Amino acid sequence: MSPTRITKVVITPVAFADPPLLNAVGVHEPFALRSIIEMETSDGVTGLGESYGDASHLERLHRVAQALIGVDVFATSRMLEVTADTLGGAVGADRHGLTGQISASGTALRTFAAFEVAALDVQGKLLGRPVSDLLGGAVRELVPFSAYLFYKWASHPGDAADRFGEVLDAAAIVAQARWMLKDYGFGAIKLKGGVVSPELEIEAVFALRDAFPEVPLRLDPNTAWSVATSIDVARQLEGVLEYLEDPTPGLAGMAEVARETPTPLATNMCVVGFEDIPPALALGSVRVILSDHHYWGGLRKVSGLAEICDTFDLGLSMHSNSHLGISLAAMTHLAAAVPNLTYALDTHWPWKDDDVIEGGVLTFRDGALRVPTSPGLGVELDRDALARLHERYLTCGISDRSDTRYMQSIDPTYDGTLPRW
Repeated sequence: MSPTRITKVVITPVAFADPPLLNAVGVHEPFALRSIIEMETSDGVTGLGESYGDASHLERLHRVAQALIGVDVFATSRMLEVTADTLGGAVGADRHGLTGQISASGTALRTFAAFEVAALDVQGKLLGRPVSDLLGGAVRELVPFSAYLFYKWASHPGDAADRFGEVLDAAAIVAQARWMLKDYGFGAIKLKGGVVSPELEIEAVFALRDAFPEVPLRLDPNTAWSVATSIDVARQLEGVLEYLEDPTPGLAGMAEVARETPTPLATNMCVVGFEDIPPALALGSVRVILSDHHYWGGLRKVSGLAEICDTFDLGLSMHSNSHLGISLAAMTHLAAAVPNLTYALDTHWPWKDDDVIEGGVLTFRDGALRVPTSPGLGVELDRDALARLHERYLTCGISDRSDTRYMQSIDPTYDGTLPRW
């Protein structure tokens, strides 16, 4: 049987409306940027991938896309090798400010990940099997997700109030949670912290516990706190949180906090690559790793990470950034095939109003997604939507996401340096 070769890769940058969600380094800009990858092959089958949409990342994607022409779509190890060779020692960033330090190898993995997803989509279509089967087979039909709460402004400056409303205190946080649990049925709640003082965020967590006493709670201040503050907050919230995510910067700082609280510490900031795992284990920095196939190097790399977590008795879940349906489908297939998925996944899904995929496949019921069973990822592009979101990318005036820069354009005195408290 002759190989199925990659014949063309089309990369389309898109932008979709993003509310003014507040975090430790600023506020989301009016539009989130993504890139949509279409991988065409010699057998006439096209696979889909999704990645970041910042200008520097797009430049790397285009360089690698040209180098992948002619590679066997089943030879994903060769695809990673080509990616690394093409980028050489280049180091880039997704510029979101809320993930760890990126090495040259990490840059190659972040670039490769979208192509690997597209290749797996092709493979599944050629074989007539869902992507979850290519990862070892689904061990669950339903993948659980968590509500993702944010402090936010009523609108972006100069705009009318958005449908989500202003959320700046504990009562509004509880109201936001009621909306998400009512509309999506989520069985866990995560609050994005690091925005207001720790005392006010503790108040919000206790308000959530009182309103939803049976729902697991998580708090993520994105390293906004010192070690001392992190220990103090952790002690006040003992027995309340399912886990505390990235309260303070660095493996050493996290280890200091971990020694002082029984609450599990989770991370997507100090363990962001395989090279971070040995020191994290040696120091006892974390007990839960929040994986993300976009920067761990694709679906199969995260499957390998899951085995490491199982070996060393670490919890496992998935981190989320502002994403569209292709990424959500990839996350769902991956989570379906990971036996030791110990916590519901993060998702920004409720915060958007638009997408590039045809509707009806990814629908939340009781806080979970049913794993697609059709070949490949199980999602198809909505061509009109893709064209509309690409036009928005061309006209929105944003080419690189920076929550800090946007906040400083509104408040020139704002300092995004962390930790803050």
